Amino acid sequence: MELTISQLAEKLGAKLAGSGSGKVGAANSVALAQSNEVTFAGSKKFFPLLRQSKAGAVIIGQQVENLRMPQLIVGNVDAALINVLNLFAPKLKDVPEGIDPTAKTGQDVKIGKGAYIGPKAVIDDGVEIGKDTIVHSGSKIGQNTKIGESCQIHSNVVIYHNCQLGNNVIIQANSTIGSVGYGYALIDGKHTLIPHNGGVVIEDCVEIGANCCVDRAKFNNTVIGAGTKIDNLVQIGHNTVIGKCCLIVGQTGIAGSCKLGDGVVLSGQVGVIDNIDIGDGAMIAAKSTVFKSLEAGGKVMGTPAIDSRLELRAIAFRKRLPELSKQLRDLTSRIERLESSKDNKS
Repeated sequence: MELTISQLAEKLGAKLAGSGSGKVGAANSVALAQSNEVTFAGSKKFFPLLRQSKAGAVIIGQQVENLRMPQLIVGNVDAALINVLNLFAPKLKDVPEGIDPTAKTGQDVKIGKGAYIGPKAVIDDGVEIGKDTIVHSGSKIGQNTKIGESCQIHSNVVIYHNCQLGNNVIIQANSTIGSVGYGYALIDGKHTLIPHNGGVVIEDCVEIGANCCVDRAKFNNTVIGAGTKIDNLVQIGHNTVIGKCCLIVGQTGIAGSCKLGDGVVLSGQVGVIDNIDIGDGAMIAAKSTVFKSLEAGGKVMGTPAIDSRLELRAIAFRKRLPELSKQLRDLTSRIERLESSKDNKS
């Protein structure tokens, strides 16, 4: 798709400053954008770079004087950029309705109108799939699992038995939902797996990245709250309950029986030990390890994770350790010389 800058401004509800006759058909960064592409400047730090940019137009929050390129002035640059990326997204082949001939479906399966089951997908007995949901090639849906409407189950996803997915759920390729949790008891000198007879509940509008694992519960359910977004390579342990609209970044691991409130943010490579409660709106910095429960609104970092202000002070102090060590050696040497001098005088 290609639009004139005037047409793009109209679609975005943007105020146009400059000529609207040029055409753009893609979006790109300030540094790489060409004359047939639109770029964006979400903050003032990008303004100086715009003067060297070859972009055909810029989406911006406020007008910049004496700028060569046309400016599309909007109230929210991020929202406008999302609209532009959707407009210019690659046009892929439409997904048909129905069941591919190579797919396998069991007994008592219910598939809603407009849904699609892709090549070599396997749908076990008693599965329910809502309307307009797409199960892509090679995926496996276990017995009695229920999937809501307008979901996207990408290739090679495995969803075990007795799981429940709400509407508008997205699960990226190769993720596994409902595998047996990591729970063992030492019996007669052997680690014996504890049965996990519960399920997994994924509420509406959850997005789960590629190569993630969400373990099923021992009893009741592991729960992912509505609107939560989970990055690639995340592990969520059995019986963990995650609140609404949380953000969980890649390579994070959450052990079993944890409880996260609404709006919690776990940055990359965070580790959370079992039976931890994290309050609403708490934020955990990257590479932190959470060993104790955290109140709502808390901000922690480090291993073990502590208040971020204390950890930043500790980091600043650690940077001075070589200097302080030298000072300590110098002071020790001076004290030794003074003591030696006293001994000689006596």
